Amino acid sequence: MPRPEEVMFPSRKERFEDRRKEDEHRKLRDEFFDHRTLLTISRLIGQELFRTLDYPIATGKEGGVFRATAADGYRAVKVYRVGNTVFRNLPPHVIEVFRRQASERNFSQLIAAWTRREHTLLGRLTDDGVRVPRPFGHRENVLVMEFIGDANGLPAPRLQDAPPADAGEFYGLLVDSVRRMVAESKLVHGDLSPYNVLNHAEVPVLIDVAQSIPSDHPQARALLERDLRNFAKYFRRLDVEVEFSEIWEASGGALLRAGSA
Repeated sequence: MPRPEEVMFPSRKERFEDRRKEDEHRKLRDEFFDHRTLLTISRLIGQELFRTLDYPIATGKEGGVFRATAADGYRAVKVYRVGNTVFRNLPPHVIEVFRRQASERNFSQLIAAWTRREHTLLGRLTDDGVRVPRPFGHRENVLVMEFIGDANGLPAPRLQDAPPADAGEFYGLLVDSVRRMVAESKLVHGDLSPYNVLNHAEVPVLIDVAQSIPSDHPQARALLERDLRNFAKYFRRLDVEVEFSEIWEASGGALLRAGSA
């Protein structure tokens, strides 16, 4: 049990740690939770999509994903940053999608369109049997989806951070998801790597699907080839004998020959 003086007069190290945490919380709040976003979250809570926002799971240049608690378990809540930095480095094939939905100068409209698109694609992929987070709803720059993690609320790690115990089996499941995405959903992810695949109890879950493009898009073949070469290289490091031609055929690459340049 700490001595009374330790409680009343914490050490310099403890004071520094408290300030560091306060600074981190303040930075997180300033980055994601402007007044408009707070109103959006309040309305989603009013719709009973979740009850509380718990803590951040992951943050990146586009936005952050937070664990939330709902009446029946946990949710993942993705909050996109509202600003031009989100779209500064997007490839042309993504920008052309949003030109039909919003002005490139209206970043709020662009973010809302991006959020809506990810919600729509997650629903489409879920219906086609691709393992992705199931969407529950969206509003403005906030997307509510299935929490990928265990019953205690611990989120599943990225594949990059948690290689599979059985790499060969994981490879087969991943290839099946990519094939379903191409053959059933008629989509190519376009930015697939170990950084946007979760390892959920040895099952791959694809994330960050908003920039996926139709499989008949002129760039679909090149993007799928890049995705699959990344994974062929990754699994070879895990001692899985993978040739690019094999993963290309197994993942539905042949289906793109007629429709893609």
